[in-house]
Amino acid sequence: MRVRLLLFTSPSLSSFWKFHREPSYVFHHWVRLHQPKSGLKNLKNQHIMETDAVLPSPSQDPPRIQRLDESVVNRIAAGEVIQRPVAAVKELVENSLDAGSTSIHVVIKDGGLKLIQVSDDGHGIRYDDLPILCERHTTSKLSAFEDLQSIKSMGFRGEALASMTYVAHVTVSTITSGQLHGYRVSYRDGVMEHEPKACAAVKGTQVTIENLFYNMIARRKTLQNSADDYPKIVDLLCRFAIHHKNVSFSCRKHGAGAADVHSVAMSTRLDAIRSVYGVSVARSLMKIEASDANPSTSVFEMDGFISDSSYTAKKTTMVLFINERLVECTALKRAIEIIYAATLPKASKPFIYMSLILPPEHVDVNVHPTKREVSLLNQEIIIEKIQSVIELKLGNLNESSTYQEQQAVDCSPVSSVSANKASCVNTSTSGSQKIPVNKMVRTDSQDPSGRMHAYLQVKPSRHHESSCGLNSLRSSIRQRRNPKETADLTSVQELIDEFERDCHSGLLDTVRNCTYVGMADDDFALLQHNTHLYLANVVNLSKELMYQLVLQRFGYFNAIQLSEPAPLQELIMLALTEEDPDSEGIENDDLKVKIAQMNAKLLSEKSELLDEYFGIHVDPQANLSRLPVILDQYTPDMDRAPEFLLCLGNDVTWNDEKVCFQTIAAALGNFYAMHPPLLPNPSSEGGSDFYKRQEKGNVSGGNDMVEEGVDEELLSEAENAWAQREWSIQHVLFPSMRLFFKPPTSMATNGTFVQVASLEKLYKVFERC
Repeated sequence: MRVRLLLFTSPSLSSFWKFHREPSYVFHHWVRLHQPKSGLKNLKNQHIMETDAVLPSPSQDPPRIQRLDESVVNRIAAGEVIQRPVAAVKELVENSLDAGSTSIHVVIKDGGLKLIQVSDDGHGIRYDDLPILCERHTTSKLSAFEDLQSIKSMGFRGEALASMTYVAHVTVSTITSGQLHGYRVSYRDGVMEHEPKACAAVKGTQVTIENLFYNMIARRKTLQNSADDYPKIVDLLCRFAIHHKNVSFSCRKHGAGAADVHSVAMSTRLDAIRSVYGVSVARSLMKIEASDANPSTSVFEMDGFISDSSYTAKKTTMVLFINERLVECTALKRAIEIIYAATLPKASKPFIYMSLILPPEHVDVNVHPTKREVSLLNQEIIIEKIQSVIELKLGNLNESSTYQEQQAVDCSPVSSVSANKASCVNTSTSGSQKIPVNKMVRTDSQDPSGRMHAYLQVKPSRHHESSCGLNSLRSSIRQRRNPKETADLTSVQELIDEFERDCHSGLLDTVRNCTYVGMADDDFALLQHNTHLYLANVVNLSKELMYQLVLQRFGYFNAIQLSEPAPLQELIMLALTEEDPDSEGIENDDLKVKIAQMNAKLLSEKSELLDEYFGIHVDPQANLSRLPVILDQYTPDMDRAPEFLLCLGNDVTWNDEKVCFQTIAAALGNFYAMHPPLLPNPSSEGGSDFYKRQEKGNVSGGNDMVEEGVDEELLSEAENAWAQREWSIQHVLFPSMRLFFKPPTSMATNGTFVQVASLEKLYKVFERC
């Protein structure tokens, strides 16, 4: 075809075309007319080679079409569905959301190539469904093709888990409501490797993906040589966290003590964005809304947030959900970028969060292997209307630009005992006073995550009873706060008045305006307040906070429903055995049984009081079935329930109303306090030795202990428990302390708060060097 085009464009060949129809003859003649003789031979040989390569021999048979083996088909399909580790994480997180989860935790190792572990608290998987769980095209989301027109779940093909089993080693642990234990099973090439095994499990499902792409050498080498997928996974979890504001997300690297993504259930979208992307991003956002209800053009509802001119970034961040599905839309993103470039020419790339709701029949979700894109009915009209709304919003912003006056603060050193004597000098508009470098506060107490910010604006201190500005968790905590702040009973009000009168004003200012830095060890957290660094005993703080909240919420508790009622007598027996494990003999056992029976009977008789005032429900069969919600987003360590019930039976003075309520509140405070988990901390010095398996073996003719590796299941349980505790301390305990806690005077001297560093003193030390 290329030769013939040259023939028509060359006048010298037109006369020959009438008589010589053979392209090879015409080509050689054209070469003789247009090329020097020295190159004829090479060009002729080259033409012959090209002709031989392009034109097959007439005698050659066409290749035979054959049916591929099923394993080959499945592996090819798996490589298309699971392109990278982040794609596997997305599929698993969407499955967790479809299961109605309220908490999703992700653990990653080596960018997801060695380990991806996704745990949730959803409804779990039925035992009968486990054999076909990882077969291709098995799903609970639909049963007929027509169901796609009204699909609301994120998954529907039944391909993701199956694809993972063809390119990785997959293990699933799950438990459904009402079961006494869970089941664990491993899969390979779509089928179970063994029968489901009974195991201990918490509510929900845990899917573990190991050695991803172990049988796809080229893909694995490509991913190992490219940038780590972990930042992509963190970005994915951040996007899910700001949209699903009623679900808590966490993501961390395997073996890391702190998580890189922390989010808790929020009451507003802006609070969710603030907790995930930071205070500076949330301050730069404007709310937008658009809708259309005309069936002849388009039917949709849109709400979201876009950045104003104060937001600065090098690349556009667009978080788009269509019918609760995280997707990409290049046309919409480009249209919005054009508006920003035209309206705010000096602005950087925008931040956009947008949620679109359309009738399910107007959205085709089955257009991409990874469901990353969808097709919309009347997409051009929808984009045009959204574009107009954003253009109008940015236009109004240009017409009414406002600028916030920034103030600096100069705070003198404050000790842990006399923090209320701090004197702060605000700069005036006529001439700002420069803050000495040794007194600059470089953290934002309004950001509970403890991130370091540039100190462009530091808000002045206020009296401890004034409003200091909401932190990211305040709205969610107040949402369920007891509307009745005072108790009806005089005795309870007296107890509340006692700890309010005993409140230390200096520590109160420290608690309300501190920044969480991190955990120093198993018991102490590091806090920064102004220019001082403190060690704070987490156990003492949480115990006192729980005690105060029990009295403040007296008679108005939400409930934690236990999955199975727990017999009081058995729990108390556990506590007695743990309290005195060395005592043996029939007499001691009989005594323990009698004590357990008496305490169980006593608590059953007091069940009405415990349930009405404290939310502790004991059923007629002497079983514990409900516990109170003292602190939102927090559940106590149930391993300490036996000790709590024994304390109720032995330590409570039931015949004195005030003392009775005080001792029950103290017992609840100790039970709900954030004690270190019973399993040793794997990250502490020598902590990992506890998880090494040791069995008797024949070494040199003797029965010696031989190490058999690490108990991965127990180690994983311990790592999750310690990570969950630190997460609760940072995101639940300290935000709640800012709102409710009244630190008693004794904490100033009993070691609960210890000042370990002062910026002013550090500068003096370094000045001498």
